Amino acid sequence: MAENTRRGLFTLSGITGMLIATLLLLSILAGLTTLAIQTQQAQATNFYDPAPIVGSLDNVKTTSKANADFAFKPAK
Repeated sequence: MAENTRRGLFTLSGITGMLIATLLLLSILAGLTTLAIQTQQAQATNFYDPAPIVGSLDNVKTTSKANADFAFKPAK
């Protein structure tokens, strides 16, 4: 078997490849961070409003027989 003598410091399997991979990973990180910040800024003014759910709980009766329709029923 022949020995691999065509190794180089600045080939894609050397320093150049390592730098390309590092820059690629850093650019992906920067892009995802930018998207996360933009999403957070957009949703900061669009907060969750529980009023439709909480407002309708006044009509729920705790002792209603209709609530049995929504309870867990064991298998027959």
